[in-house]
Amino acid sequence: MLSDLEIAQQAKTDHIREIAGRLGIREDEQELYGGHKAKIRLEILDRLKSAPLGKYVDVTAITPTPLGEGKTVTTIGVSQGLAKIGKRVCTCIRQPSLGPVFGIKGGAAGGGYAQVVPMEDFNLHLTGDVHAVGLANNLACAFIDNNLYHRSLKKPRGRAVNIDPSRVLLNRVLDVSDRALREITIAQRGEGVERQTGFDITVASEVMAILALTTGLQDLRKRLGRMVVAYSRKGKPVTCEDLGVAGSMTVLLRDAVKPNLMQTLEHTPCFVHAGPFANIAHGNSSILADQMALRLADYVVTESGFGADCGMEKFLNIKCRYSGLVPNCVVVVASVRALKMHSGGFRVVAGQPLPKDLTAENIPALEKGMCNLVKHVENVRLQGLPCVVAINRFTSDTDKEVKIIRKHALDAGAADVATSEVWAKGGEGGKDLAKAVVKACDQPSKFKFLYPLEVSIKEKIETIATKIYGADGVEYSEQAEKDIAQWTADGFGKLPICMAKTHLSLSHDPDRKGFPKGYKMPIRQVRASVGAGFLYPLCGKMRTMPGLPSIPVGEHIDIDKDGNTVGLS
Repeated sequence: MLSDLEIAQQAKTDHIREIAGRLGIREDEQELYGGHKAKIRLEILDRLKSAPLGKYVDVTAITPTPLGEGKTVTTIGVSQGLAKIGKRVCTCIRQPSLGPVFGIKGGAAGGGYAQVVPMEDFNLHLTGDVHAVGLANNLACAFIDNNLYHRSLKKPRGRAVNIDPSRVLLNRVLDVSDRALREITIAQRGEGVERQTGFDITVASEVMAILALTTGLQDLRKRLGRMVVAYSRKGKPVTCEDLGVAGSMTVLLRDAVKPNLMQTLEHTPCFVHAGPFANIAHGNSSILADQMALRLADYVVTESGFGADCGMEKFLNIKCRYSGLVPNCVVVVASVRALKMHSGGFRVVAGQPLPKDLTAENIPALEKGMCNLVKHVENVRLQGLPCVVAINRFTSDTDKEVKIIRKHALDAGAADVATSEVWAKGGEGGKDLAKAVVKACDQPSKFKFLYPLEVSIKEKIETIATKIYGADGVEYSEQAEKDIAQWTADGFGKLPICMAKTHLSLSHDPDRKGFPKGYKMPIRQVRASVGAGFLYPLCGKMRTMPGLPSIPVGEHIDIDKDGNTVGLS
């Protein structure tokens, strides 16, 4: 078997104009970036506003293990499978961060014969969107520190905002995993107000979450303006609008807001747009890409980050609230060996062979770990959607093991169970799964949100913790209590909740596999992404992701609240 990279490099790709044309995108709606990728202009949504919507499918998974469950492979593979059975299909996925992509090794773009190509374009800068997000974020940081500097000289410039240097909320970012910059001191030589701060990785920026959740340029401008980046000395929230930087940030993102079009190995179209994390943010690709795809294709397959307790829950309760789009079904990806890992009886060490009992038939371990899949199926059904379980099959899996998974999944309420061999066979190996998805999408959807926005912050947190994670309750730290009181007083209590927790367990403890019981979910802080439109409680122990320094910015173009360019300021 060839490596992922060899498969990708040997692939014959169609010109992106052909991919776009077959999807129904006009040439004047495309902005080419070479022959294999293009940005699609937002004006297409005006042309297609009366077009009927296609079927909407979200692909999620069981709780991730070090083995990998093959969620992105399955997302791309089931799309190729839908095309094989004659469906007009489009895929929508996130673009990767350079942080976790250490070299061109595949994974983020799928793998085997279910990939987005060219792999190098996908895994690297693509069309520069992540860079633009970083610049916009860091421009806001520069405005904050410029404000502090001129205030310290008692010569304030620009907007009359008196920022409390001890209550700056926004970190600078860069898309490199640079641990040494997580906690730093800035302005040590008098070039500003010396203070403690840090760097995050770009995809953890609220700006990236906003890019994924915006519905257009005007909405983007308003969301950036609402970002709360600090507090004043009088205890009032300071926004990017208060700083006078929101318009300039919008200009930096005016191309990044346009979805990127690429293709799979089998020449089916794929939008690759936005890349928010699925723990600190909502972990889904952009609303704009989905809106375009649903008006151009009969079936749209998107993917949410990590397991159904993370990305899927946020897809349904955050993204779908802001998009107004309702999914038709959810696919939960599982593998035999990953479910054995959830028995808690195995330890996998990178670079060492897998334990024999993990790759050989082991019914007791499989049965013990099955509770994880069952809970994720229940989480899908909890929100009223049909669920299809996709078994990402490996050559070591036995028919008996597959039958056990099928029985447990159906007993838990899955509409269907299908094996997937898309890594080895591409779309041909995804035809059975594609047929199961079509059948599930034809079932009546009884979709409902997990909680109403009107209830308190605590009620929303506790609903997610008890119903999705299976916790007995929630414990709040003193700081979390203060945070909740602050956000409520500031008028942000009606925002949806984006729980920031480990993706490696249904609980807050990454070492607890399967379906942990008998614990309370600890909440140590509650932070706000007001521009994106959610609050994010920090569960258990978490560390900030890293990044790198910003570039100095001089004069800037401004955009008003309605998205109109108004010139230099």
